[in-house]
Amino acid sequence: MDIQKLYDERKKTPQEALSLIKDHDYIFSAQAAGEPAAILDHLQYLKETGVKDVVLNTCLPIKAYPAFHDHELEGILSHNGWFFNADLRKANQEGLVSAIPQSSTSVLRKRMQRNAYEGRRNVVMATVSPMDKFGYLSLSISAIYEMDLIKAGALTILEVNPNFPRTFGDTQVHISQVAALVESDRPIPLANLQPYTEKDATIGKYIADLVEDGSTIQLGIGNIPNAVAHELMSKKHLGIHTEMFTETMVDLIEAGVVDNSVKGLYDGYSVCSFTMGSQRLYDFLDNNPSVLFKSCGFTNDPYTIGLNNKFVSINAALAMDLTGQAASESIGARQWSGTGGQSETVQGAQMSKGGKSFLAFHSTYTKKDAEGNEQEFSKIVPVLAPGSAVTTSRNDVDYVVTEYGVAWLRGLNIRDRVEALINIAHPQFRDQLRADAKKYGIQ
Repeated sequence: MDIQKLYDERKKTPQEALSLIKDHDYIFSAQAAGEPAAILDHLQYLKETGVKDVVLNTCLPIKAYPAFHDHELEGILSHNGWFFNADLRKANQEGLVSAIPQSSTSVLRKRMQRNAYEGRRNVVMATVSPMDKFGYLSLSISAIYEMDLIKAGALTILEVNPNFPRTFGDTQVHISQVAALVESDRPIPLANLQPYTEKDATIGKYIADLVEDGSTIQLGIGNIPNAVAHELMSKKHLGIHTEMFTETMVDLIEAGVVDNSVKGLYDGYSVCSFTMGSQRLYDFLDNNPSVLFKSCGFTNDPYTIGLNNKFVSINAALAMDLTGQAASESIGARQWSGTGGQSETVQGAQMSKGGKSFLAFHSTYTKKDAEGNEQEFSKIVPVLAPGSAVTTSRNDVDYVVTEYGVAWLRGLNIRDRVEALINIAHPQFRDQLRADAKKYGIQ
């Protein structure tokens, strides 16, 4: 097999690559910073190819592509989202994107089953690092669902970019599996850490105090996980099994806090599904065999998580009612983000021997009234707003943390949950919450 010949035969311009798209195709774009921006920038070219009824599926896109807001693409390209950001919230209000309710370990399987029923061909587009001498390209910073699609025979269109790190795990794509390649040299998307607040630090300390030596951790993106990581610097023999590999995990590894020695599953390796961060993070991951990128069907599977020792999951919520229902992805009926792996990591942590699951958030939020004045509201509420999507059910909630303390809800009845959650709500709302609990008969 002439590897270089196969590579050269597959090289195309973005327009040539998009010309491979047929009527009714279902295009899965790689997650977040792994998305093939050099191809997606040209999606409006589909208006010139004559195709109809194509669907694009994204997951936390990090760029505001013109095609996302182009009404002239209606009937040509529609858009489904697994995880919204600010730009997709805008497109949703324009009627140009709709969210798919999902759990991370099953959503791909369910969507592919739907595609088979509707007669749609699966297409996957992703960014990869350059081919090695054996003919393998690396899916680099996202292995959430991309390799699952390639193994299932999806038409594979890749952007090859030397600025993306070469990673290991479920990331090796052979040139013979690829239909088209588009070469680019755009900079890799960067996301630098932002300073966290005093509230974040307080929450971080509460959580870190409950994390034991030898725990396996899952951290997400945001100020609270960053604060937690800072507070973990005094721990020993931690392991990493997470959906997202974060900047703070590099700090923990380099400090010797994380050595992955007693995880119980993949000892010696940090396991993740995707990453996004600084150039320092990407340099750490490049050609680093100690970090394995695995499909989220593996990393987020509660059974898999439960095989790790003392698994600790840390996730966020937008609101929680007094029985423990967590709304983490919508504000009322308005889609805000997505389920991601929250519900599954919450369950998996409690299946792990010595495991703990945390939902952490500030006790309040602010919004402006009709006159433009800031008003403060409690995130702990008697009942969720109409239309709210329940991401983590009250059946699964474990530890809840705000800057006012920790409520351990595991095994508690509703009456005791009400009191535990009111005790960590902002003091100015506690009396009203008690009155509302009585009013609604929550006991």
